[in-house]
Amino acid sequence: MSIRDNILSIKDEISNEVKLVAVSKTRSIDEIKEAYDSNQKIFGENRVQEIVEKHQLLPDDIEWHMIGHLQKNKVKYISNFITLIHSLDRISLAAEIDKCAKKSNRKIDCLIQLKISSEETKFGLDTRLLEDFYSDIQKYENINIVGLMGMASFTENQQKISDEFSQIKELYDIMNLKNSKIKNLSIGMSDDYRLAIEKGSNMIRVGSKIFGKRSY
Repeated sequence: MSIRDNILSIKDEISNEVKLVAVSKTRSIDEIKEAYDSNQKIFGENRVQEIVEKHQLLPDDIEWHMIGHLQKNKVKYISNFITLIHSLDRISLAAEIDKCAKKSNRKIDCLIQLKISSEETKFGLDTRLLEDFYSDIQKYENINIVGLMGMASFTENQQKISDEFSQIKELYDIMNLKNSKIKNLSIGMSDDYRLAIEKGSNMIRVGSKIFGKRSY
């Protein structure tokens, strides 16, 4: 199936309440254009250099999401155009985002990334620290916290993945009751987005199911 067919197929099976983020890391400009021409306007990238280059070459109405681990010294390169940062997980990064957003005279929407997996390689804030972390970043006037993000374990154990999604959904519900701006729950990728949606996800990050297997 073509990129267009893949996008249409996914959009047919998800509701309008679920946002589809097309994960375009390592994908060519032509591949992204094909997705864009299929009415896909939200793209997610993991690397700052790549997202900056693609932003310069592709249409202005694309919403660019930074979904990978973000280093403080790279924030300044994306602060003037990024639509959503999924990976806010520490105070020092919040301070840098706020500082760069001020210079760009804008507020930047962010998701708090929580570590719901037991894997050492996964980034994210300890779930036990969420409420204190959220309170601490209220002082940053140029950051809008609009939801939570999490990555499930890389495993065939569907019950484990389900439990991790349930854990972050519970935290999301608590935070949403405190502040209605917290309205995005970004969980679910190509292999588990159906389960994530069952568990309450309203934002899924899909790469290989759209563009095919990645060749490095």
